[in-house]
Amino acid sequence: MREVAVLGAGQTKFGELWDRSFREIGIEAGLQALVDAKLESAQLQGLFLGNMAAGRLIDQEQIAPLILDYAGLGNRNLPAVRVEGGGASGALALHAGYLAVASGQYDFVVVGGAEKLTDVPDITGNQITDSAADHEWEVVFGATLPGLWALIARRHMYQYGTKREEFAAVPVQDHEMAAKNPNAHYRNKITLEQVLGATPVAQPLGMLDCAPLSDGAAAVVLGPMEVARKYTDTPIRISASQVACDTMALHHRRDITTLDSTAVAARRAFQQARRTPENVQIAEIFDGYSIGALVALEDLGFVAKGASGAAFAAGEFGRGGRVVVNSSGGLKAQGRPFGAVGVAQVVELVRQLRGDAKDRQVAGANLGLAHDVGGTGATSVVHLLERTN
Repeated sequence: MREVAVLGAGQTKFGELWDRSFREIGIEAGLQALVDAKLESAQLQGLFLGNMAAGRLIDQEQIAPLILDYAGLGNRNLPAVRVEGGGASGALALHAGYLAVASGQYDFVVVGGAEKLTDVPDITGNQITDSAADHEWEVVFGATLPGLWALIARRHMYQYGTKREEFAAVPVQDHEMAAKNPNAHYRNKITLEQVLGATPVAQPLGMLDCAPLSDGAAAVVLGPMEVARKYTDTPIRISASQVACDTMALHHRRDITTLDSTAVAARRAFQQARRTPENVQIAEIFDGYSIGALVALEDLGFVAKGASGAAFAAGEFGRGGRVVVNSSGGLKAQGRPFGAVGVAQVVELVRQLRGDAKDRQVAGANLGLAHDVGGTGATSVVHLLERTN
């Protein structure tokens, strides 16, 4: 297996992009990544596109060849593959692209993620995103994604004594980080009091504990590490790419406060990269619901089980902390276009590891972790990225 590098990265703004089509934002992100990689389109050998629900959202299937077509590459007969895995669709597309290059099948591929979630009414968008849970055993009985994550939160509070104020600190930090991200859906700062006093969604979660439905796209260009320096002075190696899955329904799991898929994917990733959680300086983790960030920190190995709430509230994962979490603003504030999230996390890490993150730059970042989740953890994807000089 060859080592794989990220040669270029691109991302659109995340938010309510009512005046822009799916194909427009997908092409914009891809072209940004190509320009950043200093690569000609003639050198591309494939496209892997993460997307959850284009068929229901924009009445369009066959979206991977659609993007190639409208990028002017339709007559090159390149392979174009759509990858779906709920909210982890983009991260799974990156895994597929990584394997394609690592295996030697292709040299240069574009990995993209895109979603248009605000072109439908909120109730429709929420119904579509709820389909990432188990329909037969959960959704049909009225369960929603926020409702299921609220169950996880309640159990975590009961089992470990986690306080409501502790996971409410997550969106406060996310918004503070996003204030310096020009691509973020929300760039306003919020207070702990605002989070605690927000409209209830599913107790104990309120509106400000939940990431928004967003539009947006992100893309990266992957290539062999051995030729990366021909295209960039700061190659970023993908040191590990791992996927693990679990049961769809919460009631089938041994412990709903632990995402075994995350724990297993993280363990495999650190083994693959020959690194440990202590080596990581920056991480982009799943925080579609505030409790999700605390569970992720535990399952990724950054803190002991049950200790994440106090550690997060104490600032251990903010600026100046031992690991800076979600410098982009995370899903909560940067935005949550389901299919684009996993790729956007990597775009942020690439910029941080290159030293190109400007006002939100994390000093001394050499190893970054990206973590994304589909549904309530039926799928988890972990990538480790490393600066090589």
